[in-house]
Amino acid sequence: MPPPSADPTPSAPDAFSFRRIALPAFGPSLLFGLGEGAILPIIPLMARELGASVPMAALVVGLISLGSLLNNIPASLITMRWGERGAIVAAGLWSALGMALCVWTSHLGLFALGCLMVGMSQAVYNLARQSYMTEAVPVAFRARALSTLGGVMRIGMFIGPFLGAAAVHAFGLAAAFGVGIAGVLGAAALGARVPDLPAPPLPPGQAPPAATTIVSTLRDHRHVFRTLGLGVLLVSAVRASRQVVIPLWAEQLGMAPAVASLVYGLAGGIDMLVFYPAGKVMDHKGRRWVAVPSMLIMGTGLLLMPFTSGLHSLLLASLAIGFGNGIGSGMIMTLGADHSPRHGRAHFLGVWRLLSDIGASGGPALLSFLAGGLSLAAGIAVTGLIAYAAAGALAYWIPRAQAARPER
Repeated sequence: MPPPSADPTPSAPDAFSFRRIALPAFGPSLLFGLGEGAILPIIPLMARELGASVPMAALVVGLISLGSLLNNIPASLITMRWGERGAIVAAGLWSALGMALCVWTSHLGLFALGCLMVGMSQAVYNLARQSYMTEAVPVAFRARALSTLGGVMRIGMFIGPFLGAAAVHAFGLAAAFGVGIAGVLGAAALGARVPDLPAPPLPPGQAPPAATTIVSTLRDHRHVFRTLGLGVLLVSAVRASRQVVIPLWAEQLGMAPAVASLVYGLAGGIDMLVFYPAGKVMDHKGRRWVAVPSMLIMGTGLLLMPFTSGLHSLLLASLAIGFGNGIGSGMIMTLGADHSPRHGRAHFLGVWRLLSDIGASGGPALLSFLAGGLSLAAGIAVTGLIAYAAAGALAYWIPRAQAARPER
């Protein structure tokens, strides 16, 4: 197993300031999340207006995740070719183009293509921002930076639907896409101001490293992908499933949609409150101190969910799931950054994100299969057991010495 690289950073830890990088680093994430959050609730409604059936509308929404899944490896090639800043700008422009296509077409097929383009841009943007922050931030601050990056994106996704709803109320369904286009173009404009990072000098007498490819990356880091990568896949499956579990079980209990939305919103609210403290714990105590409890808490909340019978018990289980997910904000990005090589980092992170997206796609699909074949309670319980399996995988494969300075 190749050891995690000793990443030289552009600034020493004692000279680093989050305030200095806040706008160029975190601003685009807030705006990109806001732009996507504004359109997500509107996409199925627009698809229905264009003549889609309910299953077809759900499939159109799923094209965003599919576009991200299929574009992870091309995203690594784009980032290697154009650099992180160029990839961030390109992602914002491509997403805006996809949203514009959704607005200006009356053909369901072209609308679906626009949604696929939004998902493709998501893969490019997420990989580029992770790669940039990994390079720009000293290792001693890495988990806080990446947790904040993930948390800020979630805040944008939380605010976006409210802005989209206000625009829809004033101007109609298509207006939500106007908010989305403004958000992603704003992210591209801020991304264009991200300073380039200087290439690290080679040690005296060392020859330049050979060019990396996806194949060589898979070969050189196959042990990490087969071990910790499996844990990341399980984590992503649990996280994606939680978004479906709460509203479905609330409906199973006979609760009104407004009550289910309130419970889901409160769980999302606690999710957004704990990302920075969790990142600080990862930096000071080690990645295990957050990664393992995150999955244990989510697993416990999921296993308790089928035993809830009313609003209060459902809310407690949902808050536990939200808290567990919140403290894990940035965890997958941090683990990927810790194990990524300095040379060919974008290729490594592209494969890493591919594993994560496979889990995110497979988790809800497994839940759906179990709910249809057995029961919704059985599906939720199995998801909770997967969370426990993820906790065990992370506890076993995250290096014990991986704390504030995880490189060896």
